[in-house]
Amino acid sequence: MELKYIQQAASKLNLSVKQVTNVEQLHSEGATIPFMARYRKEATGNLDEVVINNVVEEIKYFNELEKRKETVIKTIDALGKLAPELKLRINNCFDANELEDIYLPFKPKRKTRATTAIEKGLEPLAKIIFEQADENPDEKAAAFITDTVKDVKEALQGARDIIAEWISENETARNKMRQLFTENAVLVSKIIQGKKDEEEAQKYRDYFEFSEPLHQSPSHRILAIRRGEKEGYLLMDITVSKQDAVEELERIFIKASNANAYHVKLAVEDSFDRLLKSSIENEFRLISKNKADEEAIHVFAENLRQLLLASPLGAKRILAIDPGFRTGCKIVCLDEQGNFLHNSTIYPHPPQHEASQSTSELKFLVEKYSIQAIGIGNGTAGRETEQLVRNIDFGKPVSIFMVNESGASIYSASEVAREEFPNEDVTVRGAVSIGRRLLDPLSELVKIDPKSIGVGQYQHDVNQNKLKDELDRIVESCVNHVGVDLNTASKHLLTYVSGLSATLAKNIVEYRAKNGAFASREELKKVSLMGPKTFEQCAGFLRIRDAANPLDNSGVHPESYFVVESMANDMKCSVADLIKNIELRKQINRKKYISETTGEFTIEDILKELEKPGRDPRSVIEEFRFDETIKSIEDVKPGMQVPGIVTNITNFGAFVDIGVKQDGLVHISQLSNTYISDPNSAVKLQQRVLVTVIEVDVARKRISLSMKSNQKQVSTEKPGINRNNRPGKPADNKKPETLNAFQAKLSELKKKFAD
Repeated sequence: MELKYIQQAASKLNLSVKQVTNVEQLHSEGATIPFMARYRKEATGNLDEVVINNVVEEIKYFNELEKRKETVIKTIDALGKLAPELKLRINNCFDANELEDIYLPFKPKRKTRATTAIEKGLEPLAKIIFEQADENPDEKAAAFITDTVKDVKEALQGARDIIAEWISENETARNKMRQLFTENAVLVSKIIQGKKDEEEAQKYRDYFEFSEPLHQSPSHRILAIRRGEKEGYLLMDITVSKQDAVEELERIFIKASNANAYHVKLAVEDSFDRLLKSSIENEFRLISKNKADEEAIHVFAENLRQLLLASPLGAKRILAIDPGFRTGCKIVCLDEQGNFLHNSTIYPHPPQHEASQSTSELKFLVEKYSIQAIGIGNGTAGRETEQLVRNIDFGKPVSIFMVNESGASIYSASEVAREEFPNEDVTVRGAVSIGRRLLDPLSELVKIDPKSIGVGQYQHDVNQNKLKDELDRIVESCVNHVGVDLNTASKHLLTYVSGLSATLAKNIVEYRAKNGAFASREELKKVSLMGPKTFEQCAGFLRIRDAANPLDNSGVHPESYFVVESMANDMKCSVADLIKNIELRKQINRKKYISETTGEFTIEDILKELEKPGRDPRSVIEEFRFDETIKSIEDVKPGMQVPGIVTNITNFGAFVDIGVKQDGLVHISQLSNTYISDPNSAVKLQQRVLVTVIEVDVARKRISLSMKSNQKQVSTEKPGINRNNRPGKPADNKKPETLNAFQAKLSELKKKFAD
């Protein structure tokens, strides 16, 4: 890439030219973002994945801009209008909008009123009027009457049409309108006549008569209005004051106070009404859409990252239940690696009511397969099944977890599931997915289209290509952050490892099936199509448990093994001893091992990795219980304080599962006692929280919640159920609790539920 673009990117991102140059070079050589962030810190200056991705996006932007410049120059040159100064200006342009403004007067046009007037020979008249000399425009226009121009009125109209188009293509005018829209544009939406009473339109009733400054409109509101427009219920407009716009344009183009200036003034107004307003509005519709898309995609990506990095249960024997009423509860048993052992169906709920037989079956399976934990899907009949399981005495400790089953049905019908379990039906595959999510959320969720997991906002309304690219990047980032067990990873999981294609992932699995478990990372080189560059990209992210070389189960890259071996030799011990003995590691002189190929950042990472080789960076999972007095939305009353789990985070708040079918919403204004602009600063996905019920709308199936520590109990005419009161006793109207008291209560409840 040309130096001028590298300098521009460096300036925009506040980086050095060297950093951008090195990232661009590594990227062009095929290095992935996780690889650059983890193993090329010296080259990037210790940039993280987010910043490296920003550099890559800038590189992509300027490469596309350069291609567009070539097209623009070629087109203008073909017209014979490529003056040297124009070519120089195009070459020195760094902004796509500016480039299009430069190109606009030369751009091939469809037939317009202006092109028609030009064909009639009225362009000279337009130039005369546009100069605004103190001359009689009627007399000048009379000279242009021809067979195609019947009178003075038509000649003047044609001239104004040409001037209006000149104004609309003028860079200064367009930039002034952009400035006006930036500062003063208003987003307006209205219900389409005749649609107001339609049932489907009611979800947009907040926008039937709505307006607000565009720069204040949050992404979710813009996307909601656009969806209403797309579905045919709303009309959306982005507008500014016509008077203000025309006055700004007149300051640019009106140079006199005479008859010609009057015609230019008419052309200015026409240009804004017919050309400029719609053109700039379309720009701002696109700008606001892109901004809303970016925010929505960012929310989705951050939620997905948190979900993928959720706490795994680890190597435990699992009994997973996909609950249901009429069709029964599908049960599967899995071993420590998630391998399928058994499946059956029980019918503890209506209409069969086989609770006793179901209990006996569960106790038998727990004993037979040495089950250590039970995972229950949180869908239909989930709470009822949880209650049944918790009431069983298994004769030994068995942990019980509710598992978010969003997307499990998508997986069960997918090609991946059919390939894994060709002889099992979709209900068995769905139950397996629930169990494996408990074992390792990351390994299982990568098999599902992220859009089906249900942790975004308006994900079907945003740019689908950008969404896919960002979500794929997040999945790749999470997989490589955690690391992958080379001897147990599925083909699908391996696909997300740095440098590995679907073909190579398949080859690794086939090699493993034919030759047995990999004994070392070095053995990877025997896999078909595994070249030196691919090995370099993937090796550091693949782990081999119980390998002869303990570094094969660490984040130390094979290219740096010699450094660790040198450290061990200098300490007169083995690499294994160096890992086990903290006192030996404390004696290492870091500076001694810094060289041209191994910098300070790499040495620091190596020493950190020696402290915890192979350790999963994710936190330990905690067992959780919902309030047992709540089973449905009808049980939820204002004033209750109940435990819940954060299931989704949006720009306007967080959704919390409190144990009923409908998640409650904690609006952003109710997330904290202090003002926050980003819900992610207050809560995280899968976080255990204590919430207060503010309002319940059973008809619309909506629950409003609060996490404010001083939230007062909301009085209600009907007796409520409060965790500090007996069922049926109204909520206590005591003084608001302090933050310390609230935190103490939350800790007490967590302990109670854990016990």
